Amino acid sequence: MKENGKNLNIRWVYLAVGVAALLFAGIIYGWSILKAPLAAEFGWTADQLALNFTLTMCFFCLGGTAGGILAKRLGVRPALILAGALSCLGFLLTARLDGGSVAMLYASYGLLAGLGIGIAYNVIISTVNAWFPDKKGTCSGALMMGFGASALVVGNAMSALMGDPQVGWRTAFAGLGVVLAVILVVSAFVLRLPPEGMEFPQPARKAGGASEGFEVRDYTPAEMVRRPTFWRAFLCLVFLAAVGNTVISFARDLSISVGAEAGLATTLVGVLSVCNGLGRIATGAVFDKLGRRKTMLLANVVAIAAAAVTLLSVFTGSVPLCVAGLCVTGFSYGSCPTISSAFVAAFYGSKHFAMNFSIMNFNLMCASLLATVSSILLTNSGGYVAPFVLLLALSGVALVLNFSVKRP
Repeated sequence: MKENGKNLNIRWVYLAVGVAALLFAGIIYGWSILKAPLAAEFGWTADQLALNFTLTMCFFCLGGTAGGILAKRLGVRPALILAGALSCLGFLLTARLDGGSVAMLYASYGLLAGLGIGIAYNVIISTVNAWFPDKKGTCSGALMMGFGASALVVGNAMSALMGDPQVGWRTAFAGLGVVLAVILVVSAFVLRLPPEGMEFPQPARKAGGASEGFEVRDYTPAEMVRRPTFWRAFLCLVFLAAVGNTVISFARDLSISVGAEAGLATTLVGVLSVCNGLGRIATGAVFDKLGRRKTMLLANVVAIAAAAVTLLSVFTGSVPLCVAGLCVTGFSYGSCPTISSAFVAAFYGSKHFAMNFSIMNFNLMCASLLATVSSILLTNSGGYVAPFVLLLALSGVALVLNFSVKRP
């Protein structure tokens, strides 16, 4: 069934709705902001609160897998409504914590909110991506930019609300849960998959661009995970994401350690977040223009540069080099989720994209574990040299893996 241009143009509305929904759903990356009142009121330690973020990311990844299954069996609308309900319940229960047990935080924010947002993330990305087979990179980049920018936009709004005596953190958490639920439910009634047989513009074939010389077909999840290329790309993305994941976890303290004032250090965390968002959409545009291979290699070079420049700033105690390192790190980290989405669509097709993408998305969990290893090195060595030597080595290994990713 051939659709006319007017019906095809609706995909840009779906893309805008997807970006708006993910802008709010991405608040789980703003945990460093949201945890402040919990630590102040209940006295929970940094380790206890750090574990909550780890659990949130684990359930986020599991939610992505659940989202793929639910969307396939029940449809997009029921899956997104369930995501909204779980996310809202998670934030509402967090708002009612009494500090008696940190396990309740893990159950409310970590399990419920993490699971709900993970479902929404996968369903929105897979649904909107299905409308852009000719612009995989641009679509993925725009969606990921919305998700990545949440910590800056929604996080700062939450910080202001939590600090307002007339609002407070409990009301702010509850309000966020309700707003997120409303946005996801509205998205559920707007977003839909393209009808079968709909014709889309063909991807542009440019010299050195998107074509890689293999026949494109749809791979099932079982077929995908049996391909050695998948695991090489998976590990490559784990190592690349670990650079940004690690630096984000201690960006403020790192800046202070090289001589930045506290105010500047806090600002640099926001700058890193901005570069993270810009990196996501820029990577998408580059993916569509230069193709998968050049985009992944370019992202790898940026990751190596991020680790090297930041390590040099530690050696020299240079604030300008630290600023440059954090900016490059933001771009590097932003490229990873966009590449994950666009890579799965380009290599393994659109038919099973939701499940395939959820499997690839587990690279975030593995990257967070490497960030924990880096934090242990930081504690044991008493400085930032050892963690950045590790990150530099990992990005080098990623480059070797990168060169081997040629066919599905």
